[in-house]
Amino acid sequence: MNQPWIEGCVDSYASCGAACRGGADRLELCANLAIGGTTPSAALFRQVRRDFTVKVNVLIRPRFGDFLYTEEELEEMCEEIRMFRDLGANGVVIGALTAQGDLDEARMRRMMDCAGSMEVTLHRAFDMTRDPFAALETAIGLGCRTILTSGQASSAAAGAPLLGALFQKAAGRIDLMAGGGVKRQNIEDIFRATGIRVFHTSGRSGPVDSGMIYRKETVSMGLPSLSEYELWRTDEEAFRACAQIVHSLPAK
Repeated sequence: MNQPWIEGCVDSYASCGAACRGGADRLELCANLAIGGTTPSAALFRQVRRDFTVKVNVLIRPRFGDFLYTEEELEEMCEEIRMFRDLGANGVVIGALTAQGDLDEARMRRMMDCAGSMEVTLHRAFDMTRDPFAALETAIGLGCRTILTSGQASSAAAGAPLLGALFQKAAGRIDLMAGGGVKRQNIEDIFRATGIRVFHTSGRSGPVDSGMIYRKETVSMGLPSLSEYELWRTDEEAFRACAQIVHSLPAK
């Protein structure tokens, strides 16, 4: 555990290719990263599995917003977990909270039972818990392999003090994967401050301009703050720079 490792956070076939060529050790396959990520389609997963050899963990998240799920949403997530397990996913990335801000152990256990032998990562729902040290122990008790976290801050760099404390408390029982604003400029600083060698990044360097020539600028199909004519994708060179830094970190 805690060996130098980088996971690419990707939500398109193009981004998967860029991350894989850039040196990703694993992909977290999502949809809709502009809103924090939701469950990707089975069709995209099949394409990625067909064309790339890197391990794929799949985000299971039915919607934007909080992690307080209804029974129907939990049923949906369990069915998706079973589907991706049958399709050959390496793992799933899940999380559920109680209304009081604790990790929802019962709902997590139901999803993990559906995952079977797949790896399970607890996603950044962890960063919304009221007591991160209690959530850490719950995740370990459940058998999660990894916790993806920014240290309950706006970025992993800002959350480094808590990340370091969590890393010490985990004591090798689970991988802490630093995610949120991870860039080539801060990976070594985060490592030195925390001891964490496992990183998660989208490797994006900025929006890609749409190929559309005719543009209806007065109409928005989603969040008004987002342009319909900007595409956010993993940049191969930006990801490679991150991967080279991570892979050069000293092994534990």
